[in-house]
Amino acid sequence: MKESEINFKVTLDENNVPEQITWDATEKPEGGANTTKSLSISLWDHLQKNTMRMDLWTKDMPVDEMKRFYIDCIGGLAQSILTATGDEFMSNELNQICEKFVKHVETEFKQS
Repeated sequence: MKESEINFKVTLDENNVPEQITWDATEKPEGGANTTKSLSISLWDHLQKNTMRMDLWTKDMPVDEMKRFYIDCIGGLAQSILTATGDEFMSNELNQICEKFVKHVETEFKQS
């Protein structure tokens, strides 16, 4: 049996706010840990029939990048729903929401 590992290391400041997030994975093509400014992990608890979420971001993560990150996450969910369930309606609805969010972020950017 093959095993694969994904590891995260979070460095916190004195107020327990993430200053740095690093990650590494056994299946990652390049060796060594990489840094990231944000992560979002969802786990399905099949016994409780609910989802546990963990969202972390460093204090220097720009707001505009955070919005883009979540748009990408929602788009990824749309693709995952289609791949896992074949439900085109749910996938298309999420993609439409992403398109609305992109327009919103573009409008914000033009106004600033």
